[in-house]
Amino acid sequence: MRNFKRLILGVSILLLMLVVLAFILENQQSVSLLFLGWSGPQLPVSLVVVVALLVGMLIGPVLGWFLGRFSRVERKRLV
Repeated sequence: MRNFKRLILGVSILLLMLVVLAFILENQQSVSLLFLGWSGPQLPVSLVVVVALLVGMLIGPVLGWFLGRFSRVERKRLV
């Protein structure tokens, strides 16, 4: 059963990598983002989206850890 879970995880990661690669190859048009009056450099759409994905993948677990830690501290304080 353990090897089956590893196999499913490996196949899922490989599939995700193939989807991201296909997205990158299909979206090579350059765009310039405008945010709060600041205009960014011309970058491919795929680069902008993949960087946003990676930033979200980093911020999500950190935020979850922080909120979990905060709630544990609050529960200890109430007891």
